[in-house]
Amino acid sequence: MSLQDQFTQALADSKNLPERPDNMTLLKIYALYKQGSSGDANGDRPGMTDFVGRAKFDAWANLKGTTQEAAMQQYVDLIESLK
Repeated sequence: MSLQDQFTQALADSKNLPERPDNMTLLKIYALYKQGSSGDANGDRPGMTDFVGRAKFDAWANLKGTTQEAAMQQYVDLIESLK
């Protein structure tokens, strides 16, 4: 199975986890997904009043320089560890 196939399967699996991960883990899942699917963070950082959007953007921006393949693999590994 290719890494892209594993990534797609992990995305589906992430919606059916036995229990909801804590917020820090959810941020990590989001950031790895965005880095794996879109590459380095782009666009403007959300403003001070958008706490959730800002936290998500910052988590993604912290992965800058991580290859999409590495982010995909980390995403797959993280989802597997939560199942």
